[in-house]
This record gives sequence, C-alpha cells and structure tokens, in this order.
Amino acid sequence: MSNNLSLRTILTDCKLNDTNFLDWHRNVLIVLTHEKIEYVLDGPMPQEPEPTAPAAVRNAYKKHKDDNREASCIMIASMTPQLQQQHMNMGAYDIVQHLRELFEQQSRTVRYDTSKELFRCKMAEGAPVAPHVLKIIGLIEKLAELGFKMDQELNVDLVLQSLPDSFSQFVMNYQMNNLQHTLPQLLNVLKTAEKEIKKGKGSTGVLVVTSLRRGRGKKRDLRNPKTSPPKSPKRQRRTSPKQPASIVIKLDIGKGTASHTWRA
Repeated sequence: MSNNLSLRTILTDCKLNDTNFLDWHRNVLIVLTHEKIEYVLDGPMPQEPEPTAPAAVRNAYKKHKDDNREASCIMIASMTPQLQQQHMNMGAYDIVQHLRELFEQQSRTVRYDTSKELFRCKMAEGAPVAPHVLKIIGLIEKLAELGFKMDQELNVDLVLQSLPDSFSQFVMNYQMNNLQHTLPQLLNVLKTAEKEIKKGKGSTGVLVVTSLRRGRGKKRDLRNPKTSPPKSPKRQRRTSPKQPASIVIKLDIGKGTASHTWRA
C-alpha cells in the first residue's frame, strides 16, 4: 500500500488544470497500470448481472465496480476543485471521455505542433546520431498518445529521411537490401554506421550495408587448409530453419576495409 501511495504523488504534483491534460493523462495511466486497474479505462462499466447469474460473473462485476470506483477517486482527487465538481458522479472511463471533449482543441494544437516538428526534423552534419533518433522516437510516441499512430515502415522512413548526406550511402544500401528493423534496432545499426563513417572520414569511402543469414558452414580440414574435403555422395538437402539476420557494415577506405557485424 505504501508503494501505491508514493507513486500517486506524481498526480498530486501535477494536478489537472486547463493546460496539462496530456501530461496528467499519462501520469494517470502510470498509476493505474501500477495498481493493475487500468483496464477500467478501456470501456464503460458492464451491465450489472442478474442475481441468478453464476457466482464467477457476479464476482467479476463486483471487482470491476470496485476498481472503477478506486480509479475514479484517484483521478478526481488529482484535479482542480472546479474540474472535480464536474466529474464527481462519473466513472473512470466517462471521466476520460469527457475530458477529451473539453480539451480536444488543446490536443489538436499539440498534435499539429508535434507533427510539424517531426516531419521537419533534420540531423545536422556532424551531430551525434543517437540523440537525434531518440528525439524522433519521442515525437512518434507522442503522436501515438494523441491518437495518431503511424505505420512502422513510415516511422523508419522518417528516420532515414532525416539523416545528413554523410549517411546517404547507408540509406541507399538499406533500401536496396530491403532491411527491416524496429526503431530501437535501427538506432543500434545507425550508431555502428556512425562509428565506421567517422573512421573513414577524409577518404573516398563507400559504406556498404548487407543482410546475411547465418547457416551451417562446411567443415574444413584445419590441418591442411589447401586440401579440399573429399566429395561425399549427394544426399537430399534438408532445409534448416531461418536464423536471425546479421547486418554487416563495411567502409572501403582506400587502403583497406573496415567492417562491423551487428546481429539483429
């Protein structure tokens, strides 16, 4: 119980007013999720079962009703007095829906500003790639909170389009090899590519990104590597399950090739 009370302080420190609905709603979700009652926000209260309904059904309804009351009290307690009066007799789901209507214009303005910042976000040449990509991920997640969830491939395209010219060869090879990553995976690949690009700075380097599949390799006689292994009778080849892809990043720097393998 003490842990629940300590976590609820984030709501008392950020009470709902006329300007902070999005931040307040995020904090409410954190608290209700921690207390395992966030499901009451998924929809209105179900209809009360008949007295003759099975005990399991009646118990489930009672738990839902109790959790709904607790969530409502938590939310109303974290509002200004004026907003408290408007929501005293509402359930948790109805409270959120009513607040969305009240602050819809505010949400639309925030969505406009967020999408504008996201679609115009460009990484400066020479700037570190990690903070830039993390910023884009944050903007994408913020839009999702506002009800505008974008496709995963579009998210990756936005990151690639925002990179400077030094990553142009990386982007071209990424597209040619039809690679697919989540945003965190793409961040890791870009951090590795950034290191290789810096190593080859000042040279006529070409960055190559390829996708490999790990499979079973043929064994060689290590005592005499030049000797080819004896041919064995042909046997029906059995297909092996696909292995996770490896991303090989190479940079041709004139005198040699720098390479790094990143496993997905």
